[in-house]
Amino acid sequence: MKNSDEQLKIIKAGVIEAIPEEELLKKLKKGKPLRIKWGADPSAPDIHLGHTVILNKLKQLQDLGHEVIFLIGDFTAMIGDPSGKSETRKPLSALEALENAKTYQSQVFRILDKKKTKVVYNSSWLEKMGLKEVFTLSSQYTVARMLERKDFKERFKNQSDITVLEFLYPLLQGYDSVHLGADIEIGGTDQKFNLLMGRTLQQKYNQEPQVVITLPLLEGTDGVNKMSKSLNNYIAITDSPKEMFGKVMSISDKLMLRYYELLTDCSLPEISAMHPKEAKKKLAALLVSRFYDEKKAKIAEAEFESIFSKGNLPRDIPVKKMGKKEINIVLLLAETGLASSKAEARRLIKQKGVSVDSQVVIDENEVVDLCAERILKVGKRNFLRVKS
Repeated sequence: MKNSDEQLKIIKAGVIEAIPEEELLKKLKKGKPLRIKWGADPSAPDIHLGHTVILNKLKQLQDLGHEVIFLIGDFTAMIGDPSGKSETRKPLSALEALENAKTYQSQVFRILDKKKTKVVYNSSWLEKMGLKEVFTLSSQYTVARMLERKDFKERFKNQSDITVLEFLYPLLQGYDSVHLGADIEIGGTDQKFNLLMGRTLQQKYNQEPQVVITLPLLEGTDGVNKMSKSLNNYIAITDSPKEMFGKVMSISDKLMLRYYELLTDCSLPEISAMHPKEAKKKLAALLVSRFYDEKKAKIAEAEFESIFSKGNLPRDIPVKKMGKKEINIVLLLAETGLASSKAEARRLIKQKGVSVDSQVVIDENEVVDLCAERILKVGKRNFLRVKS
């Protein structure tokens, strides 16, 4: 194990804050493996590139000899994390949370060392809490302090609903740290309030408080909001090589540099000197290689060049039988899943993002003849062969 000063330098690289740094150094000087907590609510089944900013840091800590506790918040997901939300978030059912959690473990071990990772579900202790314990926990923090949190403060000011249940979320996340005896908790900058709650509650329960490490948030493919499944601006680590490559190629040049900074060890001056398209292709290849291999990255690049540079069609367009000889284009898009709803189908048509056999659709009342096979294209990357 490296000495404490060397470890501190590695840990601090790329982080926004280590709160407080002097306590982190003190913990490292003890010379024993630390318990690093990272929690993720299974609000969606896919882990995306935004998560990997944290996962890469956790892998660094594992390589330094520390233990990662991957906490799947299946219980707290049923409340819904209100962080950054302007309105009450719809909670998940127990079944939805469990279904989403099933894929998490296999995905995180594409990055983390399984032997140095302990996976826990917070339902295993939170479900057992009685009212007396909940009352005790609730008494450890005041409403006034809770309303200091930016999102709660804004909603209170705008007279938007805040449920008592939402106040319980940061308390329960903090209590997770008490139960686990975490030495460090890592999260994005949007989680700072919740992470600090863990420090507060550990002190209330006479434990040595955890150090809080925050990391930058990765913007999604829209370049505006943080990467999120709910905003459909994400690149999942389980996306196919072709889809991952195409999504990376669709981002802006400015966002590309941000991705290089947070997701790779490449030299930014060297990348900035490259032609933007070539730099973007390199980034796409790097990411596909990381989650698949170099061979699949080369195939994905060749496919991208064939479709977008030469105007060819993909080789493996899926086929769907509709069981009818003709159908309205709006219904066709909705029933094939190329649009999530009729309203989205109309929006896509209005934006001229839909074509049938290379002809752009401009009329939402158009009827598609399915007696012969048709090739649907939605957006830049979604293709489907349809027939009766």
